Amino acid sequence: MTNLFEDIFGEPVTDPNEAARETMRARRRRFYANATVRATDGAFAVELDGKPVRTPARRLLAFPTLPLAERAAAEWQSQVAFIDPAKLPLTRLANTVIDAVEEAHAEVAADIARYIASDLLLYRADGPERLVARQHCEWDPILAWAREAHGARFVLAQGVVFVTQPETAVAAMRRLIPLSPWRLGAVHVITTLTGSALIALAVAEQAITADTAWTAAHVDENWNEELWGRDDVAVTRRALRRTEFDAAVDVLRFVPGAALS
Repeated sequence: MTNLFEDIFGEPVTDPNEAARETMRARRRRFYANATVRATDGAFAVELDGKPVRTPARRLLAFPTLPLAERAAAEWQSQVAFIDPAKLPLTRLANTVIDAVEEAHAEVAADIARYIASDLLLYRADGPERLVARQHCEWDPILAWAREAHGARFVLAQGVVFVTQPETAVAAMRRLIPLSPWRLGAVHVITTLTGSALIALAVAEQAITADTAWTAAHVDENWNEELWGRDDVAVTRRALRRTEFDAAVDVLRFVPGAALS
């Protein structure tokens, strides 16, 4: 097991973002008995039968807090006959943070800021009335939190025509983008999964629960499902996304950190 991720996921990948995506593509037979955690240099590394796990870029798979590392080790311990990368969401998120986010902090933060300026919650349907009402019910409380807690007053629009948001509102929410690479990576994951930086930042600030956030992110999707019926492929895809979402929520829960000033 000289290079765990090369053995499990194939040839080395030089691009760390592509390397993280490679973890979704293959399965290898489980070759270890126990996944454990060892304290090392102020962090907590995951080990398989006493041997360290490394990221696709050959860095040590180590977490900043013990509870987070224990959850990652539990992912590995729960594997059965084969290692299923889809069931290692926290490990995959850690790979991205360690191999990519720590070296591209400004770029990741800027991407979140771009979402703020064209956030999902700001673009409302013009009908039918029940969908409009549901968007108001699920989305307005998050906008009220942004307004009341942070002075961010956004402009709502109908349809998909772009509306320029007040810079003061965008700047106010931008200040909440985390400074910690781990929290930053988690917020970015939630942002991309939900299409909303405002939802992600509300979760990070503990203004809403994870379940509330997930429901708010899927108002339109739930509406379409009610209208046209259940799509089993879409349901499976959403369940996989939820595991990624929950891993990011775990990072926010167990890794303290300041926001950008």
